[in-house]
Amino acid sequence: MKAIAINGSPRKGWNTDLILQSALKGAADAGAEVEMIHLYDLNYTGCKSCFACKLKGAEPCKCFLKDDLSPVLDKILAADVVLFGTPIYFGEITSQMHALIERLSFILMTYDDYSKKLFHGKVNCGCFYTMNVWQEGYEKMYEQRMKQSFAVLQRLNGIVMDYACCDTYQFSDYSRYQSARFNEEHKRQMRENQFPKDLEAAYQLAQKLCKGE
Repeated sequence: MKAIAINGSPRKGWNTDLILQSALKGAADAGAEVEMIHLYDLNYTGCKSCFACKLKGAEPCKCFLKDDLSPVLDKILAADVVLFGTPIYFGEITSQMHALIERLSFILMTYDDYSKKLFHGKVNCGCFYTMNVWQEGYEKMYEQRMKQSFAVLQRLNGIVMDYACCDTYQFSDYSRYQSARFNEEHKRQMRENQFPKDLEAAYQLAQKLCKGE
């Protein structure tokens, strides 16, 4: 069994990265071979509309751009479990994650029939979102938007689960930044009391995906 994590955050060692690390540990403890991929380490763009994936006779579900993302797309389709993680910037997934989803979407569909599924394997997916917004704010403003952002994952024929890590601790020293609208003590308490629960939830979610639950 192969499980990969796709980190859409530029900040290694912080919230999204740590959530994915915990999820990968859950996958590893379930018996999976695991790998972490940091999107901000790669050199790539969104879709360039070359239409190579739409040529008659072209290999299906294949991106033909020669950059660092094409092999990642191949790994996604060859995996048993894929764990996507992204912080939420201005109510959206990061630009790097958006470019990946854009590229993945194009290779999984055909202009002959939008409803036809080209991919016949099965990949279980987990989506993790980290954000400053509190839980109620996420549910009111962002939850449906996130589901729409990752709707293409339904074309991978597996289970799709998500988890929101809300009200996160952003800096190690709030006094150094223009952050007056945030209560540092509250953020620190969330880091100490809630974030360990978020890490455990990520661990358990990955275990469920590996077991197909």
